[in-house]
Amino acid sequence: MAGLRTFLTRAALILALLLPVYFLVAALGTRFGLLDWRIGFGLMTFRLGAPIILGVAVLALIALLLAIFVKPRAGWRSALVALLIPALGLGYGLYVRARAQSIPPIHDISTDLANPPQFSPALLEARAASHAMNDVVSTPEVAAAQRAAYGDIQPIALTLAPQQAFDRALAAARALGWTITTENRDAGVIEADVRSFWYGFTDDIVVRVSAAPAGSVVDVRSVSRVGLSDLGANAARIRAFRDELAGG
Repeated sequence: MAGLRTFLTRAALILALLLPVYFLVAALGTRFGLLDWRIGFGLMTFRLGAPIILGVAVLALIALLLAIFVKPRAGWRSALVALLIPALGLGYGLYVRARAQSIPPIHDISTDLANPPQFSPALLEARAASHAMNDVVSTPEVAAAQRAAYGDIQPIALTLAPQQAFDRALAAARALGWTITTENRDAGVIEADVRSFWYGFTDDIVVRVSAAPAGSVVDVRSVSRVGLSDLGANAARIRAFRDELAGG
């Protein structure tokens, strides 16, 4: 029994230490194009991540119980470390799940729900080429969900002429680190994208500057390419842009 305990403790510790490596390979492999997101995120993380973590946790728990109750008692520290690592992983997974459940499962946020800014054909082609799973289609259901969850996301009024408002919007986008892909001053349109560090997920953004009686109105739309829920990232991005615009 002591030999079995030693084997299980060592195996659990090795597997627990390999867990971060596994998820780093999934996340950074996807980020740098070594893995398709459907493999790195969809399979390795979303589908297999929880079962793998749970399996290591069960193995570590068995090793810990054997270390405590089988004489001579030994190896409990290693078994405890082996249990804590997957426990932290499960805790983080539950946190992300709770956060996703606390907000509506939408990934398309716009300041103008009646007439949201439209993406150019070139950007739509880029989304298609990247195997984006999310269509850029506004629906009444998504608009209703956004109103309920993000009531503060509204068109941004500026007491500036459209050309001045365009310059300020462009400066705000650059200050936030967005990758600008389109600058159409005549149409008052700016397109950009943002990539996450982990997995390299891309969100597309379009800014529309329109003339208004008191100056200009700036509308922003941010849409994720992947994922049913954006965990509030697109709304947070629009709020950050609004604040940057106000302070510019």
